Amino acid sequence: MDALLAFGAALLSLRLAGALVARRRWFWGAGLLAYAVASAALAWGAAAGWDERSFRVYYLFGALLTAPLLGVGSLQLRGWSWAAAVGLVYAGFAGGVAVAMPVHGTFGGAIPPAQDHLDWLPRAVAIAGNSLGTLALVGVALAGIRRRPLGNALILAGVGVAALGSGLAGTGVAATAAFVAAAAALLYLGVTRQQATARRTSGTAAG
Repeated sequence: MDALLAFGAALLSLRLAGALVARRRWFWGAGLLAYAVASAALAWGAAAGWDERSFRVYYLFGALLTAPLLGVGSLQLRGWSWAAAVGLVYAGFAGGVAVAMPVHGTFGGAIPPAQDHLDWLPRAVAIAGNSLGTLALVGVALAGIRRRPLGNALILAGVGVAALGSGLAGTGVAATAAFVAAAAALLYLGVTRQQATARRTSGTAAG
């Protein structure tokens, strides 16, 4: 059942990522795609047992990429085009970290805690990337909440749910998958609501 729930969260995140890419929200789509792959790794670990391979995939896409890519997407919404180059450089760096990082210890049936299997450097990269990505998400949402209250409130709710899910990862795969699905849905609704509001505002101004 845990594997099925995680797989369902992966499918939902993948579907929402595709919808955002179709709307040309490239980094937002990439962030939800990373969420989808991390959820698929959860399903992999729950179904076949955790090992170094599933842990590397989960860590790369869940811990290293999701929040930074979403943060870059938020900065692009503010018109900061330089953020795309920063995001691409960071994504390549994160991929290198995930491939090169030594993984040690034995794996059990629960979601593997990073501190039990990784040295300090990949954990520091994840903390820095998540902190800056979340700061960008929250900062941009708060800056625009007066103009687009509902969309930005949904994004803030998605960030909160994602953070809560990360904090409660030790409660098991099913709970983590539920938080992933809820966060992905809230983030998707938030950014699409922002776009809808922007189109209405532009139409009103043009009229």
